[in-house]
Amino acid sequence: MKLRSLTIKKATEGLKQKKFSSVELTKACLEKIKKLNPTLNAFISVCEEEALKDARKADKAMQNGNTSPLLGIPIALKDLFLTKGIRTTAGSKVLENYVPPFDATVVKKLKDAGAVIIGKTNCDAWAHGSSGENSDFGPTKNPWNTDYVPGGSSSGSAVAVASDMCTASTGTDTGGSIRLPASFCNVVGLKPTYGRVSRYGIVAMASSLDSIGHFTKTVEDAALLLSITAGNDSMDATTPQKQVPDYPKSLNRKPRELMLGIPKEYFLTGIDPEIKELTTKALSVLRVSNYHTQEISLPHTEYANACYYIIQPAEVSSNLARYDGIRYGFRRETFGDEAKRRIMLGTYTLSSGYYDAYYKKAMKVRTLITRDFDEAFKIVDAIIAPVSPTPAWKIGEKIDDPLKMYLSDIFTVTANLAGIPGLSIPIGFTKNGLPVGIQILGPQFAEETLFEIGKAFEEATQNETWRKRKP
Repeated sequence: MKLRSLTIKKATEGLKQKKFSSVELTKACLEKIKKLNPTLNAFISVCEEEALKDARKADKAMQNGNTSPLLGIPIALKDLFLTKGIRTTAGSKVLENYVPPFDATVVKKLKDAGAVIIGKTNCDAWAHGSSGENSDFGPTKNPWNTDYVPGGSSSGSAVAVASDMCTASTGTDTGGSIRLPASFCNVVGLKPTYGRVSRYGIVAMASSLDSIGHFTKTVEDAALLLSITAGNDSMDATTPQKQVPDYPKSLNRKPRELMLGIPKEYFLTGIDPEIKELTTKALSVLRVSNYHTQEISLPHTEYANACYYIIQPAEVSSNLARYDGIRYGFRRETFGDEAKRRIMLGTYTLSSGYYDAYYKKAMKVRTLITRDFDEAFKIVDAIIAPVSPTPAWKIGEKIDDPLKMYLSDIFTVTANLAGIPGLSIPIGFTKNGLPVGIQILGPQFAEETLFEIGKAFEEATQNETWRKRKP
């Protein structure tokens, strides 16, 4: 049994049955990190000493009858999540030596559930990027082909799960930063409803768009993690007083007949033929699995990228203003090119004379995009769409052309603008051996529906040969 390749569910069962210990499981992941991280660059900080200490505590707690849901499970954190006593860099040299005095709410919840924090994963600096190439600590590489990008900004988190360096990991999704790397690395990635998971203690990118999610090996594991991280937080006013469902339990109920919407705007010219072919095959599988499909229209999709790349840099410029080199961190000259680009763009669109022309107009378009989804969900239960118009591209291919890089988010930014949840699941590989995923989108707080559809697809394809492939 390869311990490091286990899902959360299988690892938890093995620990309870005393087939292995948390120390053994954690050591297996640490060994994989030592072997692969010099090549893949998925981790910025590895917490070997702390992880083994926590694993020993978990083993002792298990002997004393503790049944916490993540007890002894090694989990990696995107390096935007503040961790008490452990360096948090946000992928930027500005915070190269920053050690937070407290844990983010999500980190505290994971620790309270018994998780073993194994390390902090690489990401585009300040989460600015779609490829993982904008990290000040060097690019993360795709484990399926190291010449290619793994997707960003949560690049290291996706790579860590895909290559069995941990059992699960956390990420943030502001315009596709969980769903894109999940698709490019062949793992499950969840972007929850805006506000479903607390943002407190997580380095902010664009505060009205940031969603806090995670990467797992199965949909069932994704449901389990959300049941732990979701919920109201007095430190984050955007988290609603809304009960958190028992997501894992809801997966055991009888499957429902659901109507799935296929947005015609996501299948126009420009989409890679292999992406279209694999998505069409996935839809055929879902139809056989008791689901119905219907073409729908999201007419304002064509304006989504322009809208997003006005609102997001505006909020970036505001959030990065706090890093002045006086209270903590290094001077602003340490910012990388992409951070400087977004600060300038955002400051420009918020400046006198341009606010009405750009920012205010973009906010009106955001309302129209949200309304498109509201109307669509009156006739369908969920929406199925590609995550990206192309598979992963080669490292360096788009880094000097920001506009081309920004276009890779064209299918994902709409969910963030509307605040709805999205689940990326693997659907196969291109002829060149690169993974491809689809995203399942639903109404706000409809994560249960997304998990239900995602699990149905996993079960229907469990015997497919591509399911058994490892990087």
